[in-house]
Amino acid sequence: MDPSSTSPCELDREFAPQIAQLLAAPPLQSAQEYYDRLIQSGKHDGIRVNFSSKHGKGVCANKEFAEGDLILKDRILVGAQHSLNKIDCTVCSYCFRFVGSIEFQIGRRLYWQSIGSNSDCTNRRHYHGSDAGSSASSSGATKENSNTLPEEALRSLINGNLSLPFTDHFGLPRVVACRGCEEERYCSQSCADSDWETYHSLLCTGSKTDPSRRSAIHKFVEHANGTNDIFLVAAKAITLTVLRYNKLKRQPQKNTDESNFSLLMEAWKPLSMGFKKRWWDSVALPDDVDFCDEDSFRQQIRDLAYTSLQLLKDAIFESECAPLFSLEVYGHIIGMFELNNLGLVVASPVEDYFIHIDDLPDDEKEEAEKVTRPFLDALGEDYAVPCEGMCSFFLSSCPPH
Repeated sequence: MDPSSTSPCELDREFAPQIAQLLAAPPLQSAQEYYDRLIQSGKHDGIRVNFSSKHGKGVCANKEFAEGDLILKDRILVGAQHSLNKIDCTVCSYCFRFVGSIEFQIGRRLYWQSIGSNSDCTNRRHYHGSDAGSSASSSGATKENSNTLPEEALRSLINGNLSLPFTDHFGLPRVVACRGCEEERYCSQSCADSDWETYHSLLCTGSKTDPSRRSAIHKFVEHANGTNDIFLVAAKAITLTVLRYNKLKRQPQKNTDESNFSLLMEAWKPLSMGFKKRWWDSVALPDDVDFCDEDSFRQQIRDLAYTSLQLLKDAIFESECAPLFSLEVYGHIIGMFELNNLGLVVASPVEDYFIHIDDLPDDEKEEAEKVTRPFLDALGEDYAVPCEGMCSFFLSSCPPH
């Protein structure tokens, strides 16, 4: 049966031929040329992408590597920090590097912990999906701790008015704010500009954003945070494509020589390389769902995706890119992350800091812990929570997994 005939999304029927082209596997020669250019541009002379009719595509070595050699330094195609993890870790929204200072990281986390910001988060309902596809899988929002500290001390840490011993050994880049909103932070102006140009300019909720659009973005984000934050990654995949399309269209030779849909296909190319299936067809049946209820479960998943898509359309819909906002494409994008995503984990420098304190000579350690011990006790056993999220890489996401 034609999926568009049963879809609740009108765009699935209106743009069925274009959607079929977007979701078709790229020709082998075109894919090979794409990956060859990608490897060459990244100067990865020791690897190649091979294609197999049996196993699909995979990254292979074309020379011998010695122990300790760097084989691949890959770039993230699309990624996002888990929503609940943002309470524990403040990182660059583009490259996910920890920012601010050790004091800022500790103070901000303990501040949110002290006001109980996670009390309603930890009980949120998350629909079934891959572990990497739901913010429920994160090490999570900070657990309650009875060792609370005065709010004034925490604010002093955050504002830089209180310094902890030996934190100068663990310098972090200063926080660069988004040019529009106060919700995204970066480790440099370069990352801020790159995120703006690649994803964030369409999702920013700053004062310069039209109020109705800003409200729509908030509703989309709130729905994703309350259900499954894989929708946030899917939204970034769509904004990536829309912004690439707009950039291509501004090029004079592209504007005159190619149709709008040809430009959309070119803008879609990085995402076209990922193996895709509809999310509601590819997600594994959870253990707590009986086999006889499978159809109902998958229908619920599709309905959830459709609700998310409608909210996203209200926020950032662009008519020239309409096929991207079909349920069929949205479902395949989410399914691509379900099947190909890799976990994003960045170790916390706070862990390294407290290990450093513990390794000091006894007299220095004793003196330092007079200051640091109350903060370590307040953080509790989860003091070393890393940045966690989900992402798809240009090359590392090639192998089947």
